[in-house]
Amino acid sequence: MIVKSAHFVKSATRPAHYPEGDLPEIAFAGRSNVGKSSLVNVLVNRKNLVRTSSTPGRTQLINFFQVNDCFTLVDLPGYGYAKVPLEVKKAWRPMMETYLSKRRNLRGVVLIVDIRRTPVEEDLQMLEWLRAYSVPPIVVVTKCDKVSKNERARQTAIIAERLGVEKSELSFFSALSKEGKDGIWARIDALLEVGAEGTEQPENAGIEAS
Repeated sequence: MIVKSAHFVKSATRPAHYPEGDLPEIAFAGRSNVGKSSLVNVLVNRKNLVRTSSTPGRTQLINFFQVNDCFTLVDLPGYGYAKVPLEVKKAWRPMMETYLSKRRNLRGVVLIVDIRRTPVEEDLQMLEWLRAYSVPPIVVVTKCDKVSKNERARQTAIIAERLGVEKSELSFFSALSKEGKDGIWARIDALLEVGAEGTEQPENAGIEAS
């Protein structure tokens, strides 16, 4: 993927505020402070398209970024940060589940986990949602430059087992060395191509907010 242009479109919390049109979307999800913003910035060759914050859990909106005027990257709110206010936590589930179940433009979700951490319950819940709504996941393991080869191998086995996926399904990434960038784009391209062939997202029943 050669990125010629990338720009912020808008933020939203509900379907009425999502961007209009039928551009395909690839969303990015993960625990707060997992390196989501850095991953997106490296992919689109921009330093600050998605702002990184020293305060985990700060972003609580769904942010849309148009790339090459032909598809959209969607930055979903980070989850799992203990200091986020309770009312924000309560709003997170219906906001996220509504987007995942209702957004017809959605072609896939990049689910991000930290190589140094065991996936948490929210990661498993996200993967469960994606499977329930037939949204293809791309599991990306970030911060790979921060562990040794032996630790990387050990953590890879733990992460794969915890998520219930094969090791071959994991894409590894380092914002420092740019390792994995081309491979992640290849998987994103594949999902965009499937959408271009006319594959429609299934209709989903209503969801319960909690």
